[in-house]
Amino acid sequence: MTNYESVLIARQDLGASQVNNIVEELTGVVEKEGGQVVRVDNWGLKNLAYRIKKNRKGHYVLMNITAPANAIAEFERVMRFNEDIIRYMTVKVDAFSDASADDKDASEE
Repeated sequence: MTNYESVLIARQDLGASQVNNIVEELTGVVEKEGGQVVRVDNWGLKNLAYRIKKNRKGHYVLMNITAPANAIAEFERVMRFNEDIIRYMTVKVDAFSDASADDKDASEE
């Protein structure tokens, strides 16, 4: 199976539990199609560089996924129809990065 990294941005007016529910739903879609979510890294509420659908902030979530291509197609289809997700991007990677965003910030200081 192939490795993918997917970043999604959820609306700013959602709570942390609602964002977790979206991630659980997407995890279920991947697992139903024969894939596996290796790691979920919630980056929290961050400012956007520019307004997207009248939002100035968004909840960022990084998901490391190992899955076949048809699972990723279904995963992106579900994200496309979810109105709480304002942007998403999935890229194919050779290997997952080991350090999370918090670890990188700590090592830079």
